[in-house]
Amino acid sequence: MNPTKNKNIIISGGGTGGHVFPAISIANAIKQISPDSNILFVGALGKIEMDKVPAAGYQIIGLPVAGLQRRITFKNIVFIFKLIKSLRLSKKIIKDFQPDVVVGVGGYASGPVLYMANRKNIPTLVQEQNSYAGITNKLLAKKAQKICVAYEGMEKYFPKEKIILTGNPIRQDLLSQMSSKADAAEYFKMNNDKKTVLVIGGSLGARTINQSIMTNIDKIGQSDIQLLWQTGKYYYEDAKAVAEKSGYENIKVLDFIVRMDYAYSLADVIISRAGAGTISELCLVGKPVVLVPSPNVAEDHQTKNAMALVNKNAAIMVKDSNAKTELVDWVLNLVHDKDKMVDLSKNIKGMALRDSAKIIAEEVLKLG
Repeated sequence: MNPTKNKNIIISGGGTGGHVFPAISIANAIKQISPDSNILFVGALGKIEMDKVPAAGYQIIGLPVAGLQRRITFKNIVFIFKLIKSLRLSKKIIKDFQPDVVVGVGGYASGPVLYMANRKNIPTLVQEQNSYAGITNKLLAKKAQKICVAYEGMEKYFPKEKIILTGNPIRQDLLSQMSSKADAAEYFKMNNDKKTVLVIGGSLGARTINQSIMTNIDKIGQSDIQLLWQTGKYYYEDAKAVAEKSGYENIKVLDFIVRMDYAYSLADVIISRAGAGTISELCLVGKPVVLVPSPNVAEDHQTKNAMALVNKNAAIMVKDSNAKTELVDWVLNLVHDKDKMVDLSKNIKGMALRDSAKIIAEEVLKLG
């Protein structure tokens, strides 16, 4: 490998923050190792990557690609036309940019670009974030040179000799930023001596988790814990109104948390969805976690992500359909079960994979 050689690299995929931010982390790591490399992103028009990638300082080209519907619908006819157009555009992008290697991070746009790269015999690398591989990545992996995964046991989806266990590229500097619980408590104006439950549902929020907290606000308010509740922007006003009406002073409601390092430092127990990037981050943080997988994702992959931890006694899982009646009780019981908290913390830390972006970047540059 000659990491200083000028390389042309395409990174394709996106659709959600869970795909886009790891892709940007990989690009940043490539630039750290090989500053003169030229990186071009290819995403899906109208999706989050079209804003976030330029904001990170990279060029992006959008494809008119869309997802295939699981049921018979007119949208699938549109899907075929969009796919044909996206394949044609991908061919032109590859011809114009002349990439040495193409990286697929999942999401709509990765399919056409990697397919055309494979046809041109350009080396490709697939980054699979979940514990359950999607249809697109399983197809693309057949011709890919390397497949970077975040979970063990992925040989049931991919050729074993191509797999590298790297983890997901996330905010790897999180641990170095984490401060004392006292500093974190001061930042949030909360009690340093109380057990703290942190609720995170992403920037938009998680409906079921928020409803579960609102429904059981009295149980939380009358307990000996304090709640740091990040609602997401869609649920903030309702959650704030419920919390203010209850009058409990041990509940802090925020729509978004900028300093997640402080939030993680303060937390004794964390409630979260089970997206791949989030789980990778929680493994690094190493705090006891109660996961409520979203049912509104392809192939129910969040449940499979969560079960990968549950099977190693590294997390507790509450089904979305049971959350309103069970979630708060599980959390309150866990906060008072010191042995269980120690076990969960130890086991989830044992699943952490560090320096993921750097390891993937090195593999990309080896292929170029």
